[in-house]
Amino acid sequence: MDFAYDDRTEQLRGQLTAFLDEAVYPAEPVLAAQLADPERTEWTVPAVIRELRQEARARGLWNLFLPGEHGAGLTNLQYAPLAELTGRSILLAPAALNCAAPDTGNMELLAQFGDEAQRKQWLEPLLNAEIRSAFAMTEPEVASSDATNITTSIERRGDEYVVNGRKWYITGAMNPDCKVLIVMGKTDPTADPHRQQSMLLVPRDTPGVTVRRGMTVFGYRDEDHGGHAEILFEDVRVPAANLIGEEGAGFAIAQARLGPGRIHHCMRAIGIAERALELMCRRVSERVAFGKPLAAQGVVQEWIAESRVRIEQARLLVLKTAWLMDTVGNRGAHTEIQAIKIAVPAMTEWVLDKAVQAHGAAGVSQDTPLAQLWAGNRTLRLADGPDEVHRRSLARRELRRHQEG
Repeated sequence: MDFAYDDRTEQLRGQLTAFLDEAVYPAEPVLAAQLADPERTEWTVPAVIRELRQEARARGLWNLFLPGEHGAGLTNLQYAPLAELTGRSILLAPAALNCAAPDTGNMELLAQFGDEAQRKQWLEPLLNAEIRSAFAMTEPEVASSDATNITTSIERRGDEYVVNGRKWYITGAMNPDCKVLIVMGKTDPTADPHRQQSMLLVPRDTPGVTVRRGMTVFGYRDEDHGGHAEILFEDVRVPAANLIGEEGAGFAIAQARLGPGRIHHCMRAIGIAERALELMCRRVSERVAFGKPLAAQGVVQEWIAESRVRIEQARLLVLKTAWLMDTVGNRGAHTEIQAIKIAVPAMTEWVLDKAVQAHGAAGVSQDTPLAQLWAGNRTLRLADGPDEVHRRSLARRELRRHQEG
């Protein structure tokens, strides 16, 4: 394994670093002010994000996440250090580069499984950031950690499908620019548990689709990314042509979508941890307690050293995972994808916790980004499969390997 960055990656890293320094970091207080503006229309994308998108596109920093003809054509190994950089300004940079979830996963899904008409109607405007999308899988009334539990029904009636069900924490769906929902539901409850589900494209303005409320995350509304919605589907009718792939393929499509999504989250989370460590080092160098700088306190030095070790360990595992995805495919990298999904959010949570502690009261306030970063990162231990599901799967695979031997 050679994790050295190739020439194209180094070039893009330089371009992206300059973009962050020159445009993104200075825009962070602007974003905060625009979100707090009482005259702003609720849930709309702040103007500063639209401005940054124009600048990013002009600099050639656009759709970097998407391989193949539709995106920048980067490998996972090439994209990893770039996604990490965007994590340093998680509220602005991914959206500015059109590399923000859930649109990234939905674009990958449409590129891989959508037909020509679906790609033209939905993928093209998503690639141009003309619209937003949402992925509707999680439900409030079942344990969604087991996707076979979902109860939303997708029933074929002639040339249409009829959708009934309730979803929640549907990221991006509060945004007025969200025009389409990819809905996962059951088309055949009698089939094999992993062949009961299908995926359907449902325009957000379809009659019967009711966005009931925006959900908060530890009190934060995540308005910069379009919020998280609770959505009710009542006799929602869409053309049968809106089916993605074939009936019964929904579970497999979801797994294919979640693999890249998991590693992208982890790539960005490393950037969050780096930003937190940087903020911690600056803070402890400026503050004095008990007659000497906080930076001279042994416990603080231990936090800093341990943070560096944990970040480097996590980065190496993410790079290995990216390399495996490029060389043997997502299925061949399944163990490592699960491993990073467990390890990286926990590592980032630990570093953020120490950074909060080093900042004292400021760390839990709105005057630093740390509290919001902690809240957002904490959800990663639930999103795309909770830690416990990944640990269970990993343990079973490890046991099987030794039992079969």
